[in-house]
Amino acid sequence: MSIGRDEVLHAARLAALDVQEDELPQLVAQMGRIVNFVAQLGEVPASEAAPPFHAGPDHVALRADVVAPTPLTRTPAEMAPEFREGLFVVPRLGAMEGTE
Repeated sequence: MSIGRDEVLHAARLAALDVQEDELPQLVAQMGRIVNFVAQLGEVPASEAAPPFHAGPDHVALRADVVAPTPLTRTPAEMAPEFREGLFVVPRLGAMEGTE
């Protein structure tokens, strides 16, 4: 199947695209290459001898859906410079000085 100027202009109208006259030959060539590539894909034989490719193993064992907290390797108190009463203590910002 070949794509011509009229088909490109029709597709541009349907997509509400403004195609400049000087861009038209390049678009015709590009769309023609796309249509020819898709036509080649249709020529590939599809049979049971060539199953579709799926990355990974045929069957993946899934873990059970258990809602539980994720344990930390270190407690927040070990990771924070200052940690009091369950809260992280951070230094006051200079812009916040004088506001109470």
